[in-house]
Amino acid sequence: MQVRVLFFGALRDWSGCASDSLSLPEGATLGDVVSHYEQRIPKLKQFLPSIALSLNQQYAQTDSVLHDKDEVALLPPVSGGNSAAEREILPQRGFLVRERILTDELARALRRPEDGAVVVFEGVVRNNTRGRLTLYLDYEAYEAMAAQELHKLAVQACERFAVREVQIVHRLGRMEIGETSVAIIVCSAHRGAAFDACRWTIDTLKKIVPIWKKEYFEDGAVWADGEPFPDEIRASVKEHAKNGVD
Repeated sequence: MQVRVLFFGALRDWSGCASDSLSLPEGATLGDVVSHYEQRIPKLKQFLPSIALSLNQQYAQTDSVLHDKDEVALLPPVSGGNSAAEREILPQRGFLVRERILTDELARALRRPEDGAVVVFEGVVRNNTRGRLTLYLDYEAYEAMAAQELHKLAVQACERFAVREVQIVHRLGRMEIGETSVAIIVCSAHRGAAFDACRWTIDTLKKIVPIWKKEYFEDGAVWADGEPFPDEIRASVKEHAKNGVD
């Protein structure tokens, strides 16, 4: 059988391609895919404990059985860390854009008479990283999966904090200093729930949504260090690395 394998961020650089077609025997698993690329990409082995896997745009474990024409992705930690254009929209909750994010317009459109609080978070491109002058950023995503994850995250925030509405907008492509890369708008009857939902949403987004950031400096460019995926997402890959499965 044939499966399509996708690479993002630093993994794409190391593999030298964005995608690959891999022939596998019937009954092969995601673990077999990992073992194959451990041999092909020397740097991969040391980073296995921090990556995640997806199967047909859903996070998956190494024991997941593959089928012909499946789509597999090897995902490095996402872009977080402390450190009228093309778009894909999932109604009212989360979407990806390649144009400038107009946060004020989004907030005005979402506000309702019953809302006692509208909390807005904007992630903004700053001009330095650890004292190093930043020229601009470039964001990329596993777009189909990222759009789904943004939508699910917004729905979870509404349910978890009992707020009326949450909308997440994330921009892709090149961004200049001072531009907004992500905006989160939370509408609620009460401010406490709105603040809590907004903080939880951006913190969780930076850990699980497959979006990556590359920072450009005068003397080169690097993929931003990401926060680790939650243990439940990467547990089997960590175990694979620990056991040294070939």
